[in-house]
Amino acid sequence: MPLPVEDGPNTDEARRAVNVLNRLADELRRRETETTKRLDYYKGKHRLCFASPEFRDYFADRFKGFSDNWTAPVAAAPAERMNVLGIRLPGEQETDADLAEAWRYADCERGSSEAFVVMLAASRAYCLVWGTEEDEPRVTWERPDQAIVAYDSDTGERVAGLKLWSDDDREYATLYEKFFVWKFSRPRYARTGYSVSGLIVPAGSDVVRNAGPYGWQPRQGDNDDAWPIPNPMKRVPMVELRNQTLLDDDPLSDIAGVMAMQDAINLTWAYLMNALDFASLPQRVVMGADVPKLPVLDDNGQKVGERPIELDTLINERILWLTGDASIGSWPAADLSAYSNVIERAIEHISAQTRTPPHYLIGKVANLSAEALTAAETGLVAKTGERITYSNSPIRDIHSLMASAMNDEAKAKACLRSVVMWADPQFRAIGQKVDALMKMKSMGFPTRWIAEQYGLEPPEVDRVMAMIEEQAQTDPINQMLNGGIGSQPAESGEDPLAAEPEQGE
Repeated sequence: MPLPVEDGPNTDEARRAVNVLNRLADELRRRETETTKRLDYYKGKHRLCFASPEFRDYFADRFKGFSDNWTAPVAAAPAERMNVLGIRLPGEQETDADLAEAWRYADCERGSSEAFVVMLAASRAYCLVWGTEEDEPRVTWERPDQAIVAYDSDTGERVAGLKLWSDDDREYATLYEKFFVWKFSRPRYARTGYSVSGLIVPAGSDVVRNAGPYGWQPRQGDNDDAWPIPNPMKRVPMVELRNQTLLDDDPLSDIAGVMAMQDAINLTWAYLMNALDFASLPQRVVMGADVPKLPVLDDNGQKVGERPIELDTLINERILWLTGDASIGSWPAADLSAYSNVIERAIEHISAQTRTPPHYLIGKVANLSAEALTAAETGLVAKTGERITYSNSPIRDIHSLMASAMNDEAKAKACLRSVVMWADPQFRAIGQKVDALMKMKSMGFPTRWIAEQYGLEPPEVDRVMAMIEEQAQTDPINQMLNGGIGSQPAESGEDPLAAEPEQGE
């Protein structure tokens, strides 16, 4: 039974929930640094790396905020081809219409597309399913730095899910378990030890010591009439979408191996733009002259001595001084093509290592045939198929939770053994696709299957089939066969298309 909220975390069951919460929160914070870094790289927020200390000291601020972002297309290329069309239950020939409608109603087309990008970039993404008072599923897609799922070490079953977020002065947590949903909050300084203004809050102070383990206190929403809230689904409603693993619990990121090459490309661009400033035009040099000096003044403004200008200052002012007999020389503008060649070679390495088609990155496509483009995308199609395989089980779980939110437990169980229908991950020229489908049609494949393979979503397939049926009913030949258009119905066994006897016969 739900615990009275006034008891707070002072019961054994509440303390157990807080322990689970703290364990998951610690693991979430352990992942947070790497997750944030990967998502920042996808968004193009890169730091200047691999530069020499001298170059970094002089030019790091100058190139702050610049990035030639190649991690984004690497993660987006497979994600843009991962489109869920629906789910086909065991023994059914078509996708389930109710779940497909609920999927669209919950805006899962957009949410799943974003979640696939996050999964490929950060290695994880999460989905939370809950029900409304009208028995409609409410689906939210969560970032991997705000959500985490715990599994049973023996069965692999989900045993808990945590959503953790914060505002300016408080941190909020919702712990989802099989039978209860626990809501907590605490001051942010309970974790960091610092107040919002930056003051240190002693760990032994009354405000922290009296707030329970790690400072968590019960939290109730506006519509909550109990604490904790009973879980009507009787299972953890949070699902983890994980990228490829190596038979362990640490999924890989599609851009983790690209980040170092991305840093090298950004550094090369920095060298190139620096060369554009300093060496892109013919340069002149003064040799043999003494280094200029600055006067040293006393408090009254009188000159009392001289000091040479720092050489670093001269370099920053683009002045080069060489001692010896004074003379003037020059050298031609630098050849900047070497920098662009290095950048292009690095992009080619990214393309090969990530199975991203070269025309996605380099952008040089000229008079390539449809067959050549199809061959160039073979690696990407295979990679996308792998990612679809990794996503099949989570998508089945999400549909199962949606069926539970709709109070259809029979369908919820059937979803776990169903087939997820995906759009074709291979992009073909329209002529190629139509030609192949026409040949399949001539082999006897049904029209509905042909429409599905063409790429139509299930509602559109139903619409097309209805049009075909309507067209068949209004066809003159069919009406004649059925006794329409003023003709008399054919007698049993009589051929309605038999030629009428000519006059005189």
